[in-house]
Amino acid sequence: MDTQGYLLVVEDIPDILRLLDATLKFKGYRVVTAGNGQEALEAIQRERPALIITDILMPKMDGFSLVHRLRINPETRDIPVIFLTATYVAPEDKAFALTIGVSRFIEKPVNFEQFLPTVAELMAKGPAAPLETLNELDFYDGYRKRLEKKLNQKNTQITRSENLLSTLSEEEKPSIRSSLHQAITERAEIQHLLDQIDEHLEKITRRD
Repeated sequence: MDTQGYLLVVEDIPDILRLLDATLKFKGYRVVTAGNGQEALEAIQRERPALIITDILMPKMDGFSLVHRLRINPETRDIPVIFLTATYVAPEDKAFALTIGVSRFIEKPVNFEQFLPTVAELMAKGPAAPLETLNELDFYDGYRKRLEKKLNQKNTQITRSENLLSTLSEEEKPSIRSSLHQAITERAEIQHLLDQIDEHLEKITRRD
């Protein structure tokens, strides 16, 4: 095992963060955790990680924005990144992730038989070969398309769950209500990100 450097794990769901932290430490890695992309950048400023493992959909700064920030900075451009996600799983999501410089893409729930060998492989390889960085306009334009599709999917999911609730018994309703609550929360996060991106695109358009 390459013991040089640490693993930075970025995840806003505490239970998942604790599981990843405990599993990686059990395997002998030094691990630092962060709850969102902004906290991750602060950790990176203190000490450069050997590998970043990050969720995509997070508050304050999500995974796509975090990777974009890393890739436009020469000092962090070559840090390998693993994306973990249950939301961004379409082929075009993965293609966009690879375009901005994500090293690997793993779907949740995490299969540790796949995950741990991937971590070991990237740690052994060391720094990634830097890719040509997307300019701001191309990044935000591509990102906006991904978010718009996710927003439409969440709206469809919420409508189906709301309709389903009216047909269920009281015993069956709690699990659907829990899923509905999570979907509504994620929809709000996606809409917030879209609003931020619209502001960025407007600034770029005015500047150009």
